[in-house]
Amino acid sequence: MLLRVQPDSRVPLGEQIAACVRGALADGTTLPGERLPPAREVAASLGVNVHTVLRGYQRLRDEGLIELRRGRGAVVRADESTRGRARLLTAARSLIAEARGLGLADEDVLSLVRTALAAGPAE
Repeated sequence: MLLRVQPDSRVPLGEQIAACVRGALADGTTLPGERLPPAREVAASLGVNVHTVLRGYQRLRDEGLIELRRGRGAVVRADESTRGRARLLTAARSLIAEARGLGLADEDVLSLVRTALAAGPAE
C-alpha cells in the first residue's frame, strides 16, 4: 500500500495517513481482511513519528474501518460494508470541506443533509 503525505499541508499528518487508507479502501486497492503495514514501518518510510501513524490508524478504527489488535497490528474489518463505508466517509469529508469553503456553518450543512434524507433517494 502506498501512503503519501504532504508535510506542508494544513491537514494534520495523521489525518492524511487515514485519508490514504480510506481512499485505498474506497477504490478497492485495499480489501477487507487485509493487514495494514506496521505503524513503525509506515513512520520510517514517511519520515514521521510512529505516534502520528497510530493517530491515523486510531481515526480509522473510530470510523469502524479497521481493527487494532495487539500483536496482530491493524487489519481492515472483514465485513462487506467496509468498502461502502469508506466511500461514504470520503464523500462526507469532501462535502464538509466544500461547505466550509463556502462559509456554511456546521448546523447549515446538517440541515441540508436532513432535507436531502427526508426527500428520499436521488433518482
